[in-house]
Amino acid sequence: MEKDERDLLDVLKFELNFVEKGGYSPSPREPRKMNFIFEDSPTCMNYDSKDNPGPCGECVLMGLVPPGQRSQTIPCRHIPLDAAGQTLDSLYRQAEPAEIGEIYEKWLRATIAKLSEEREKRAATPAQAPAAPSAPAAAEPLFGKLHPKCANPACTAAFHWLAGGRFYRFVPGELTDSTKANAAEQSGSSVTAKHYWLCETCVQSHTLNYKPDSGVVVERRWPELPVSEPPKQLSAARH
Repeated sequence: MEKDERDLLDVLKFELNFVEKGGYSPSPREPRKMNFIFEDSPTCMNYDSKDNPGPCGECVLMGLVPPGQRSQTIPCRHIPLDAAGQTLDSLYRQAEPAEIGEIYEKWLRATIAKLSEEREKRAATPAQAPAAPSAPAAAEPLFGKLHPKCANPACTAAFHWLAGGRFYRFVPGELTDSTKANAAEQSGSSVTAKHYWLCETCVQSHTLNYKPDSGVVVERRWPELPVSEPPKQLSAARH
Protein backbone atom coordinates (compact mmCIF):
# COMPACT_ATOMS: atom_id res chain seq x y z
CA MET A 1 0.00 0.00 0.00
CA GLU A 2 1.24 3.50 -0.81
CA LYS A 3 1.99 6.04 1.89
CA ASP A 4 -1.14 7.39 3.58
CA GLU A 5 -1.57 10.87 2.09
CA ARG A 6 -4.81 11.73 3.91
CA ASP A 7 -5.14 14.94 5.89
CA LEU A 8 -4.91 14.27 9.64
CA LEU A 9 -7.54 16.82 10.59
CA ASP A 10 -10.01 15.44 8.06
CA VAL A 11 -9.38 11.91 9.33
CA LEU A 12 -10.06 12.91 12.94
CA LYS A 13 -13.24 14.76 11.98
CA PHE A 14 -14.44 11.70 10.11
CA GLU A 15 -13.60 9.58 13.15
CA LEU A 16 -15.60 11.88 15.44
CA ASN A 17 -18.59 11.55 13.14
CA PHE A 18 -18.18 7.77 13.24
CA VAL A 19 -18.10 7.84 17.07
CA GLU A 20 -21.13 10.12 17.34
CA LYS A 21 -23.12 7.70 15.18
CA GLY A 22 -22.30 4.81 17.50
CA GLY A 23 -19.73 3.23 15.23
CA TYR A 24 -18.08 1.27 18.05
CA SER A 25 -21.34 0.01 19.55
CA PRO A 26 -21.66 -3.81 19.77
CA SER A 27 -23.16 -5.47 16.72
CA PRO A 28 -26.55 -7.18 17.26
CA ARG A 29 -25.05 -10.26 15.59
CA GLU A 30 -22.02 -10.31 17.88
CA PRO A 31 -23.04 -8.45 21.07
CA ARG A 32 -20.06 -9.75 23.06
CA LYS A 33 -17.43 -8.81 20.51
CA MET A 34 -15.39 -5.75 21.48
CA ASN A 35 -14.67 -3.21 18.78
CA PHE A 36 -11.23 -1.64 19.00
CA ILE A 37 -10.86 2.11 18.52
CA PHE A 38 -9.15 3.07 15.25
CA GLU A 39 -8.59 -0.59 14.30
CA ASP A 40 -12.29 -1.28 13.66
CA SER A 41 -13.04 2.13 12.20
CA PRO A 42 -13.19 3.19 8.52
CA THR A 43 -10.43 5.65 9.43
CA CYS A 44 -7.99 2.74 9.73
CA MET A 45 -5.60 2.65 6.78
CA ASN A 46 -6.17 -1.11 6.52
CA TYR A 47 -9.94 -1.12 7.08
CA ASP A 48 -10.64 -2.58 3.64
CA SER A 49 -7.45 -4.61 3.36
CA LYS A 50 -7.37 -6.82 6.45
CA ASP A 51 -6.03 -9.75 4.43
CA ASN A 52 -3.13 -7.76 3.03
CA PRO A 53 -2.52 -4.86 5.43
CA GLY A 54 -0.01 -2.13 4.79
CA PRO A 55 2.63 -1.16 7.39
CA CYS A 56 1.24 0.98 10.20
CA GLY A 57 4.30 3.19 9.85
CA GLU A 58 2.74 4.66 6.70
CA CYS A 59 -0.50 5.69 8.47
CA VAL A 60 -1.28 9.39 8.94
CA LEU A 61 -2.06 8.67 12.61
CA MET A 62 1.63 7.98 13.26
CA GLY A 63 2.06 11.72 13.70
CA LEU A 64 0.17 11.37 16.99
CA VAL A 65 2.23 8.45 18.28
CA PRO A 66 5.26 9.29 20.48
CA PRO A 67 8.52 8.41 18.68
CA GLY A 68 9.44 5.81 21.30
CA GLN A 69 6.21 3.89 20.66
CA ARG A 70 6.18 3.82 16.87
CA SER A 71 7.72 0.36 16.69
CA GLN A 72 4.84 -1.19 18.61
CA THR A 73 2.73 -3.83 16.84
CA ILE A 74 -0.33 -1.55 16.98
CA PRO A 75 1.11 2.00 17.33
CA CYS A 76 -2.27 3.80 17.49
CA ARG A 77 -2.99 2.10 20.83
CA HIS A 78 -0.12 4.11 22.32
CA ILE A 79 -1.33 7.64 21.52
CA PRO A 80 -1.51 9.64 24.81
CA LEU A 81 -5.14 10.57 25.45
CA ASP A 82 -4.84 12.79 28.51
CA ALA A 83 -2.40 14.62 30.79
CA ALA A 84 -1.88 11.45 32.81
CA GLY A 85 -0.53 9.71 29.70
CA GLN A 86 -3.30 7.12 29.48
CA THR A 87 -3.47 5.31 26.16
CA LEU A 88 -5.88 2.88 24.57
CA ASP A 89 -3.40 0.14 25.43
CA SER A 90 -3.53 0.95 29.15
CA LEU A 91 -7.27 1.62 29.18
CA TYR A 92 -8.11 -1.70 27.54
CA ARG A 93 -6.45 -3.41 30.51
CA GLN A 94 -8.05 -1.46 33.35
CA ALA A 95 -11.14 0.50 32.28
CA GLU A 96 -14.70 -0.27 31.28
CA PRO A 97 -15.82 0.32 27.68
CA ALA A 98 -18.00 3.29 28.66
CA GLU A 99 -15.06 5.01 30.41
CA ILE A 100 -12.76 4.31 27.48
CA GLY A 101 -15.27 5.83 25.08
CA GLU A 102 -15.67 8.94 27.24
CA ILE A 103 -11.91 9.55 27.55
CA TYR A 104 -11.36 8.88 23.86
CA GLU A 105 -14.13 11.18 22.64
CA LYS A 106 -12.91 13.99 24.91
CA TRP A 107 -9.38 13.61 23.48
CA LEU A 108 -10.72 13.47 19.94
CA ARG A 109 -12.64 16.73 20.29
CA ALA A 110 -9.71 18.48 21.98
CA THR A 111 -7.25 17.36 19.30
CA ILE A 112 -9.52 18.48 16.47
CA ALA A 113 -9.98 21.88 18.14
CA LYS A 114 -6.21 22.27 18.62
CA LEU A 115 -5.32 21.34 15.04
CA SER A 116 -8.04 23.63 13.68
CA GLU A 117 -6.79 26.55 15.77
CA GLU A 118 -3.19 26.00 14.65
CA ARG A 119 -4.24 25.98 10.99
CA GLU A 120 -6.27 29.14 11.39
CA LYS A 121 -3.25 30.88 12.92
CA ARG A 122 -0.99 29.75 10.09
CA ALA A 123 -3.54 30.86 7.50
CA ALA A 124 -3.69 34.32 9.10
CA THR A 125 0.10 34.63 9.06
CA PRO A 126 1.79 35.97 5.88
CA ALA A 127 3.03 33.08 3.77
CA GLN A 128 6.49 34.57 3.45
CA ALA A 129 8.97 32.81 5.72
CA PRO A 130 11.06 34.85 8.14
CA ALA A 131 14.15 35.77 6.15
CA ALA A 132 17.47 34.41 7.28
CA PRO A 133 20.36 36.87 7.43
CA SER A 134 22.13 37.54 4.09
CA ALA A 135 25.23 35.71 5.34
CA PRO A 136 24.57 32.06 6.29
CA ALA A 137 23.44 31.99 9.91
CA ALA A 138 24.31 29.18 12.30
CA ALA A 139 21.38 26.81 12.63
CA GLU A 140 19.97 26.20 16.10
CA PRO A 141 19.90 22.50 17.16
CA LEU A 142 16.43 21.18 17.93
CA PHE A 143 17.28 20.33 21.51
CA GLY A 144 19.85 23.03 22.09
CA LYS A 145 17.52 25.12 24.24
CA LEU A 146 14.91 24.63 26.92
CA HIS A 147 12.14 25.31 24.40
CA PRO A 148 12.92 23.64 21.00
CA LYS A 149 12.22 25.79 17.94
CA CYS A 150 12.82 26.16 14.23
CA ALA A 151 16.51 25.98 13.24
CA ASN A 152 16.21 29.31 11.45
CA PRO A 153 17.35 31.87 14.07
CA ALA A 154 15.13 34.49 12.43
CA CYS A 155 12.04 32.36 13.02
CA THR A 156 10.25 31.97 16.35
CA ALA A 157 8.09 28.94 15.46
CA ALA A 158 8.06 26.54 18.42
CA PHE A 159 8.68 22.88 17.68
CA HIS A 160 5.57 20.67 17.60
CA TRP A 161 5.28 17.11 16.31
CA LEU A 162 2.08 17.94 14.42
CA ALA A 163 3.30 21.16 12.84
CA GLY A 164 4.88 19.61 9.73
CA GLY A 165 8.22 20.94 8.52
CA ARG A 166 11.34 18.83 7.99
CA PHE A 167 13.93 17.17 10.23
CA TYR A 168 17.68 17.20 9.55
CA ARG A 169 20.26 14.95 11.16
CA PHE A 170 23.98 15.68 11.01
CA VAL A 171 26.35 12.85 11.95
CA PRO A 172 29.96 12.02 11.07
CA GLY A 173 30.62 9.98 7.97
CA GLU A 174 27.15 9.85 6.43
CA LEU A 175 26.06 11.21 3.06
CA THR A 176 23.25 13.62 2.22
CA ASP A 177 19.98 12.55 0.63
CA SER A 178 16.77 14.36 -0.35
CA THR A 179 15.13 14.13 3.05
CA LYS A 180 17.95 14.68 5.55
CA ALA A 181 21.35 16.26 5.59
CA ASN A 182 24.27 14.42 7.17
CA ALA A 183 27.75 15.83 7.72
CA ALA A 184 30.64 15.65 10.14
CA GLU A 185 31.84 18.22 12.60
CA GLN A 186 35.43 17.17 13.16
CA SER A 187 35.82 17.74 16.87
CA GLY A 188 36.90 14.29 18.01
CA SER A 189 35.61 10.74 18.13
CA SER A 190 33.04 11.62 20.80
CA VAL A 191 30.97 13.67 18.34
CA THR A 192 27.32 12.61 18.41
CA ALA A 193 24.45 13.28 16.03
CA LYS A 194 22.69 16.64 16.16
CA HIS A 195 19.10 17.11 15.12
CA TYR A 196 17.52 20.18 13.55
CA TRP A 197 14.01 21.10 12.42
CA LEU A 198 12.81 23.71 9.92
CA CYS A 199 9.17 24.69 10.36
CA GLU A 200 6.57 24.20 7.65
CA THR A 201 6.98 27.80 6.47
CA CYS A 202 10.78 28.10 6.51
CA VAL A 203 11.39 24.79 4.75
CA GLN A 204 9.65 26.15 1.66
CA SER A 205 12.42 28.68 1.09
CA HIS A 206 15.37 27.54 3.23
CA THR A 207 17.47 24.44 3.84
CA LEU A 208 20.35 23.40 6.10
CA ASN A 209 23.89 22.76 4.87
CA TYR A 210 27.19 21.89 6.49
CA LYS A 211 30.10 24.31 6.05
CA PRO A 212 33.56 23.15 7.16
CA ASP A 213 34.40 26.61 8.46
CA SER A 214 31.12 27.43 10.21
CA GLY A 215 29.26 24.18 10.85
CA VAL A 216 25.54 23.73 10.14
CA VAL A 217 24.03 26.87 8.60
CA VAL A 218 20.68 28.07 7.29
CA GLU A 219 20.70 28.89 3.58
CA ARG A 220 18.11 29.98 1.06
CA ARG A 221 17.11 27.33 -1.46
CA TRP A 222 17.33 29.96 -4.20
CA PRO A 223 19.92 32.78 -4.07
CA GLU A 224 18.49 36.26 -3.76
CA LEU A 225 18.58 38.20 -6.98
CA PRO A 226 20.76 41.31 -6.91
CA VAL A 227 18.85 44.52 -6.48
CA SER A 228 18.70 46.21 -9.86
CA GLU A 229 18.92 49.93 -10.33
CA PRO A 230 15.67 51.67 -11.23
CA PRO A 231 15.43 52.48 -14.94
CA LYS A 232 16.62 55.95 -15.80
CA GLN A 233 13.95 58.29 -17.04
CA LEU A 234 14.63 59.76 -20.45
CA SER A 235 14.00 63.41 -20.97
CA ALA A 236 11.04 64.23 -23.12
CA ALA A 237 11.87 64.61 -26.77
CA ARG A 238 11.80 68.12 -28.08
CA HIS A 239 9.51 68.86 -30.93
